[in-house]
Amino acid sequence: MRLHRLTITAFGPFADTQEVDFDALCAGGIFLLHGATGAGKTSVLDAVCYALYDAVPGARQIKGGATKDASLRSDHADASTYTEVCLELTVGGRRLEITRSPAQTRPKKRGTGVTVEKARSGLREHDPAGGDWRALSRSHQEIGEEIGQLLGMSREQFCQVVLLPQGDFARFLRADAEARGRLLGRLFDTRRFAAVEERLAELRRGAEQGVREGDQRLLDIGQRIAGAARGGIEQPLPARQPGDPGLAPAVLEWAAVARSTAHEHRDIAESALAAAESRQAAARRLLDDARELARLQERFAEGRRRADALEARRPEYEAARTRLERARKADRVAPALTLRDDAERAHRTAAAGLDRARSLLPAELTDTGADHLSALERKMLEELGRVDAARGAERRSAEISRERAELDRQARADEELLADAAGWLTGWEAARRAHQERVETSQEAVTRAEQLAGQLEPARAQLEAARARDALDARAAASQRLLNTARERANDAKETWLDLRERRLRGIAAELAARLVAGEPCAVCGSADHPAPARAGAGQVDQASEDAAFAASRRAEAAVTEAERDHASVREEYAAARSAAGGSTVAELVALTERLGREHTAAHRLAAGTHAAREALARAEREREDRLTAQRSAENRVAARTSRREALDHEQTGLESDLVRARGDAATVAEHAARLTKRARLLAEAAHAVRDFDATAQRLKDADGRLADAAFRAGFETPREAAAALLSGPEQRGLTHRMDDWQAEAATVADRLAEQDARDAAQAPPARLDTALMSYEGAETALRAASSALTGARERGGELARLSRRAEEEVRRLGPLRTEYARVARLAALTAGTSTDNDRKMRLESYVLAARLEQVAEAATARLLHMSSGRYTLVHSDARSGGGKRSGLGLHVVDSWTGSERDTATLSGGETFFVSLALALGLADVVTDEAGGARLDTLFIDEGFGSLDDQTLDEVLDVLDSLRERDRSVGIVSHVADLRRRIPTQLEVTKSRRGSTVSLRTGGADG
Repeated sequence: MRLHRLTITAFGPFADTQEVDFDALCAGGIFLLHGATGAGKTSVLDAVCYALYDAVPGARQIKGGATKDASLRSDHADASTYTEVCLELTVGGRRLEITRSPAQTRPKKRGTGVTVEKARSGLREHDPAGGDWRALSRSHQEIGEEIGQLLGMSREQFCQVVLLPQGDFARFLRADAEARGRLLGRLFDTRRFAAVEERLAELRRGAEQGVREGDQRLLDIGQRIAGAARGGIEQPLPARQPGDPGLAPAVLEWAAVARSTAHEHRDIAESALAAAESRQAAARRLLDDARELARLQERFAEGRRRADALEARRPEYEAARTRLERARKADRVAPALTLRDDAERAHRTAAAGLDRARSLLPAELTDTGADHLSALERKMLEELGRVDAARGAERRSAEISRERAELDRQARADEELLADAAGWLTGWEAARRAHQERVETSQEAVTRAEQLAGQLEPARAQLEAARARDALDARAAASQRLLNTARERANDAKETWLDLRERRLRGIAAELAARLVAGEPCAVCGSADHPAPARAGAGQVDQASEDAAFAASRRAEAAVTEAERDHASVREEYAAARSAAGGSTVAELVALTERLGREHTAAHRLAAGTHAAREALARAEREREDRLTAQRSAENRVAARTSRREALDHEQTGLESDLVRARGDAATVAEHAARLTKRARLLAEAAHAVRDFDATAQRLKDADGRLADAAFRAGFETPREAAAALLSGPEQRGLTHRMDDWQAEAATVADRLAEQDARDAAQAPPARLDTALMSYEGAETALRAASSALTGARERGGELARLSRRAEEEVRRLGPLRTEYARVARLAALTAGTSTDNDRKMRLESYVLAARLEQVAEAATARLLHMSSGRYTLVHSDARSGGGKRSGLGLHVVDSWTGSERDTATLSGGETFFVSLALALGLADVVTDEAGGARLDTLFIDEGFGSLDDQTLDEVLDVLDSLRERDRSVGIVSHVADLRRRIPTQLEVTKSRRGSTVSLRTGGADG
């Protein structure tokens, strides 16, 4: 990686755009970056790191997104100047340009206030063939991945091997193994080895957990075996804990004893069950014999009871048989009885109909025969035919009457319409003039409303401006007072800070002396001896007091800036409001606005009726036309109606003479026809009723003769006697069933009493069923108890056998787990440095880092020998530290003058610097190779040269100058005055109140 050009704008202490030409600086191999304290030397390196990684080195990184971005921006820069860093470099054979801008605020282009600009990044590549630049990406993520792949190292590695912060390496030389391990772990990325350690530890914990869970399951099975044995074993379950190697054999042995004891209990239960079954079978036979004897005795006794009951029911049987025989004879007379009943019902119905028909006839026709009634009916029908012809004339006369009534109604309506139209048309001219005047008034109001609207809006705007002018006048006076107060406070705070700073500088020696520690080198002179440290005087000012005063001064200046901004904003608003308001007062403008508003409202109200007035005029004109048309139509209808009325009168006069003859004594022809129709219907019904009565009387007489003959042939004295003997079908079937039941019961009882075994049992003594039942129940209870005991013994044995098999399976499954746990635990302890086989208590990651540290020591020794004139050599040590601490990352220096080897923490201040410089250069070579071998052509060394004497400084510069053999350039960041004489190529950073600037000097000439 070679740097070519760096452009910085509004970054850190640099307010304006500053450009650093690294090609000119690196031409001599070594260049010096110097300037006063706080000028911004380190900010140049921060800008390089920010351009590459979008972040500054970790020691100066501020947590929190917005705070971090704000910390990059220069406090001296103008608000409209954007913070930007642009770096041009060659890496991986490609010439690239990286541009970065953090998130920042800027004034709004319109209005007041500020807006936030998002962070931006850009990557371009130079095309050697075409000579122009080609854009590659504007994505933060893509640019970060591209640069990371080309450099092959992280930001932490870059800051460690390119910027070479000497203070960090001085602490590295004095640090213990743990601190060195943390630094080397970040540089060489040994997280995978730490991950191996953690993975083995996890596997060990998992295997141990698996073994413990398996032992717990084995113990649970043993407890279940104890529960299944239920006191059958006198020896208790062995007391073991999970993880005990003897747990499995003890549980298996105890399970075998439980199984054998269960087998013995099962054999005893089987013998007891066989004896109980024999006793139960004998009791069962005795119970069955007693039950059979009791059954036969009861059967014979029941037969005797049923025979007695049957004999008692014999009279009932005989009566039913006699009744059934008479009913079957009466069945032969039933058809004649049915025929006679039907004839009697028909005759009664005909007689009732005849009575109803005669009651509707006149008295002189009540005894008239059917033929005479039919003749009268035909005479009525002939007269009805003559009357029907006159019905049409009657209907036409009624239609004429209705039509004349409708003509009269229309005549009255037309008369009213003509009177209304004449009255309305009389006042038409006056109404038309009123509508026309209303339309003209509304149109004039429209014009007036438009004129007033044009005057009202400017008046309102002027009123608002006047009000704002008066309010802003008071605000301007208040902001001026606040600004004066803020300026006074800022001047007081700055004077206080300058006074404290001057007092602290006068007593800075005492402050530095307070930090001295006996035996440790001085940060100023590098000596470990402190013979006469300075003492603090009265009123000594420490750094915290100065920093607090400086912060208060900065806050006061910020408050002045804010007050000036607010005051300027108020003054601008006041000037704009004053210009818009003119010279009128608020009261005058309020009166003007209200007057214009009232006039505009009135004009607008009148103007709103323009459309309605025009519509009203149009409607009135349309109504006039409609009324004229209706008047002419009504006059035409009156003339036509007179002719029609005369024709109707003539037609109705002719119809009335015929209708008088057709109506007779009735009011209408229809009424006369209804009377004739009713009389004809009554005569027809009476004739039909007389004929039905005569026919049913003859039918009843014939049915009586046939019934008497049928009853005599069936053997009955009278038809009434036959009717009394009749039974319905269900009644006859009921008698038949009762007789069949009696006969079946008689046969069953005879068979029962004829059984020989029942007759013999009846002669024997009564059966003793209770005694046999008690004996059987006792034997049955004993059998169930024996069977339950055997079932329990078998289940217990089966459960113990199943649990024993589970215990054996668990023991077999635990075997490989125990083996795996032993192997993994040994590996985990070995890599963690806790195993007895690891004599030096060295972790796996420490072992890998020790190899890297050994490479770093070898690379650093090559330069350290030159810097120390062959005296010192760096060696790696894996000896264990005191206090039981782990080993592997020890670093010793060998002094060839004395032949002794000692820890690097014992080096003096000057020795610590050039040893740490050699270590940093060696580490840069090793890390570069480890990160992928990316070539690093530019290195920076930050401070520490003030602790070297002239000879050592020459030797160190010779070593740095030798780096040019590998085409490298080294930038030294220091304010040591002697280096300015020794190194001709310089980049000077100068600070001022308006921000820092950079200038290039080569060979004493300014650039």
